[in-house]
Amino acid sequence: MNKTEQFSRPGASPQAALTAAQTGIESGRRALLHYLGAMALVFLPCVLLIDDAHWLNIIAVTYLMGGLAAAWNIIGGFAGQFSLGHGVFFGIGAYVCAKLYLVFGFSPWATMVPAALFAALVAVLISWPTFRLRGPFFAIATLAFNEVAFVIANHFDSITGGPRGLQIPFKAGFSNMIFRERWQYALLMFGFAALVIGVSVVLRRSRLGYYLLAVREDEDSARASGINVLAVKLKGMALSAALTSLGGTLFAMYLRYIDPPTLFTLQDVGVKFALLSLIGGIGTIGGPMLGAALIIPFENFLRAELANALPGLNLAILGLLMVLAALFMKRGVAGAWADLMRRFSRNAGSGR
Repeated sequence: MNKTEQFSRPGASPQAALTAAQTGIESGRRALLHYLGAMALVFLPCVLLIDDAHWLNIIAVTYLMGGLAAAWNIIGGFAGQFSLGHGVFFGIGAYVCAKLYLVFGFSPWATMVPAALFAALVAVLISWPTFRLRGPFFAIATLAFNEVAFVIANHFDSITGGPRGLQIPFKAGFSNMIFRERWQYALLMFGFAALVIGVSVVLRRSRLGYYLLAVREDEDSARASGINVLAVKLKGMALSAALTSLGGTLFAMYLRYIDPPTLFTLQDVGVKFALLSLIGGIGTIGGPMLGAALIIPFENFLRAELANALPGLNLAILGLLMVLAALFMKRGVAGAWADLMRRFSRNAGSGR
């Protein structure tokens, strides 16, 4: 199918098809500028006005987790495949970067490409059998792979450092992706989040994006209409995994220490990506970033105020929020806000 056929309706002229295609491209550009502009308007004042290392750290982690949640949202939100195994791809990005940097002296920037390719390959290999499952069975299967990755990383001391983990020495420099100032890390994480949001906008308006949405809405109908459902889901998972591995690389160089519990613990990685997307607005472009902006600072507050008084209470509260979001805000904060604005506009229009 060429571009004219893709955008034309039955009986439409080639000129009408070309106009529709150009309109779609312009709409995508406007949407991309809209989302990136909104992120920049929030980010720049925070970095310019805040000089406290603690809050700059929270800002950096918020953008990192927002980008990771947006990467998860490609398969979990657009395609409706609720994965709990993204810790595998996160860990691949971290370990590939750390080993190539420590052993061979590669720049972390250069390690991003092999890490992303390896994560995409692993995603295809483990998703090929698991995509035959649906619903909670798929989620449980992906969780099992996350646990397998934890066991492997914990036992292969020569590669991963085992339970001791890997320590990355402090050698400040752009080529080493290690910085002296926290605002520089915040800028780096902002760039990552902007990249993933940009990819999401382009994907949402691509043929693959439409196919992913069709699979989410009704997999059987999508298959009956001629869509290769398995291939579409594998492509979505590979892209999601590759972007997640980039976040793992940034995390490794930001923390400068990685070990299996940090990378593969369910509440820290497996559930959190889904939690941020659910609360912010699963399946939307900006929802995961909005979820991170709401949850990460709140989580830090809970950890500081409640963790010592009653260990585990902060995690229980976050779990409760996830359940409440799934029950009462199925489209998340972004969806609830859109519904409110739509209702307000309708009432304002009827009052004229």
